Amino acid sequence: MAKGILSGISSPADVKGLTPQQLEFLATEIRDFLVEKVSATGGHLGPNLGVVELSIGIHRVFDSPSDPVVFDTSHQSYVHKILTGRWDRFDTLRQKGGLSGYTCLSESEHDWTESSHASAALSVADGLSKAMVRQGKTDNKVVAVVGDGALTGGMCWEALNNIAADAQSRVVIVVNDNGRSYSPTIGGLAENLAELRMQPFYDRVMEQGKSTLNSMGWVGRRTFDVMHAFKEGVKNTVIPTEMFPELGMKYVGPIDGHNLRHVEHALEYARDYDGPIILHVVTEKGRGYGPAEANEADLMHSTGVIDPRTGDPLSKSGPSWTGVFSQAIVEAAQRREDITATTAAMAGPTGLAPFGAQFPDRFFDVGIAEQHAVASAAGMALGGLHPVIALYATFMNRAFDQLLMDAALLKLPITLVLDRAGITGSDGASHNGVWDLSLLGIIPGMRVAAPRDGQQLRELFDEAIEISDGPSAVRFPKGSLPEELPAVDSLSDGVEILGLFEADGEDDGTARKVDVLLVTVGAMAHATLAAAHRLVDDGCNVTVVDPRWVIPVAPSLVALAADHDIVVVIEDGVIHGGIGSLLDESLTAAEIDTPLRRIAVPEKFLDHASRGELLAELGMDADGIYASVGTWVDNLIAEDAEDVT
Repeated sequence: MAKGILSGISSPADVKGLTPQQLEFLATEIRDFLVEKVSATGGHLGPNLGVVELSIGIHRVFDSPSDPVVFDTSHQSYVHKILTGRWDRFDTLRQKGGLSGYTCLSESEHDWTESSHASAALSVADGLSKAMVRQGKTDNKVVAVVGDGALTGGMCWEALNNIAADAQSRVVIVVNDNGRSYSPTIGGLAENLAELRMQPFYDRVMEQGKSTLNSMGWVGRRTFDVMHAFKEGVKNTVIPTEMFPELGMKYVGPIDGHNLRHVEHALEYARDYDGPIILHVVTEKGRGYGPAEANEADLMHSTGVIDPRTGDPLSKSGPSWTGVFSQAIVEAAQRREDITATTAAMAGPTGLAPFGAQFPDRFFDVGIAEQHAVASAAGMALGGLHPVIALYATFMNRAFDQLLMDAALLKLPITLVLDRAGITGSDGASHNGVWDLSLLGIIPGMRVAAPRDGQQLRELFDEAIEISDGPSAVRFPKGSLPEELPAVDSLSDGVEILGLFEADGEDDGTARKVDVLLVTVGAMAHATLAAAHRLVDDGCNVTVVDPRWVIPVAPSLVALAADHDIVVVIEDGVIHGGIGSLLDESLTAAEIDTPLRRIAVPEKFLDHASRGELLAELGMDADGIYASVGTWVDNLIAEDAEDVT
């Protein structure tokens, strides 16, 4: 339970009445609360420790939800959730049926978005602003909180282009800059400049001065130009020019994001300013928590369950899928000088950091710009290289057009490595990587591999980078590696047989006597094999195969289907357009009428829960697979019996 001032916060209205001293106490209590709760559940700790004062300021100055607050990616919305009356649910953060790790419409009227894909908040804010103007709500503002990392995404600049051109825009853009520091030698000047530019009379004075000086002819105009150039020179000294080019928008900052007085003053000015405005707020990721501040890699951007005193993980995980890939690409680059690696601001999480350290001239971090990553890779391939692009599977969705038109159309050899494919779980609907197989399956010439274990990942990645006449992809799930599953046999086109199980010859009248072909995709192999053993006990003859390369469909799968009574495809992607659909189309084309059934993710967005909980809920664990296949077998037997009679 919360203590002190925090225990009395049930809505933003409770924050507005606090004294400056109470606000300082509240900020400290929130940081202690975040460390306590997130260390027990896991989550995005560092970003939220950095936005405590900023979040307090926003809810003191603006009137949420009448003034919508939109967070880019929203992983930094924990403090917002606390201030909008949800602190008493933080024990359930990211747990099934509990509080989401991102903003969530069903949780609160103060949440306006749910997707955790970066660089979209400004576009949403632009649309909300247009809706408010259209409805005559010109006293309201839309506050878009965007991290400096999100500004590396092209969509942000598309939105800025439209916002800047709209004189009626009600958008306040708060750039939460937690990735830069400013020299102490110019810190005072920067603060004084910000204070000056935040005064309401400043714009009037500048406009009046411009009119007066311009009326004095050439001398006056020249004097104004010199004054303006001096101001711009000072600004360009303290503002990262690559982040803030001349947008034609009002700019305020940089502002100390941990000084409540300065933050509120800037926000009040933005609230009263007529037109779109950018507030540049400098914050410190992980602020106030020693282990986070000492974490040089990412300032505890995201953590699992940790010891709140030391920040050390409380559970030790084994070797990971990502770790195997990380080693495999380094070894490939040691053999081949044409191998390059590209990341979209995710070098550490996708395992490319070791590659970047060893081969800095072949490593490219393009920022949050998956479209550019793929199109740039296409250019590298045209130039004779073999680029490897490592992404989370869910973010591959953004680069579909470039993969289709810039890579596949030209039959270019680029390799996508899709981490966190399939159901990921606790990060919620927008982080599940369940759409990749359906999207990749419609690209001509695309090849997709789905390894079932670490050894298969090594082998399939090496096979992928040998492909020279089109794009390829290797997908694998989040988490620790499963036990390796050796094949008992393999077919000519690489399909591996994991098990040939014949039922006992004795028949007590209950045997099902059906030949079942189970086609397992990637990490679903263990659950499929477990279900197969139970089906054999029920009297079924079961063959379990792993295609390894799931796109395109292997001819041997079509031939095997003709020799069985029923085919079941088990995959951790969406059911529509997945591997089951592709195999079904191949059977139809070959005029093979063996019934085919699919066990896959249904056409719906999945609430946050662990991967295991979601697989069980969807009937995709061993128990669910056994139950579904058993039902289909019973139905098949019943149909055959009817035909006989």
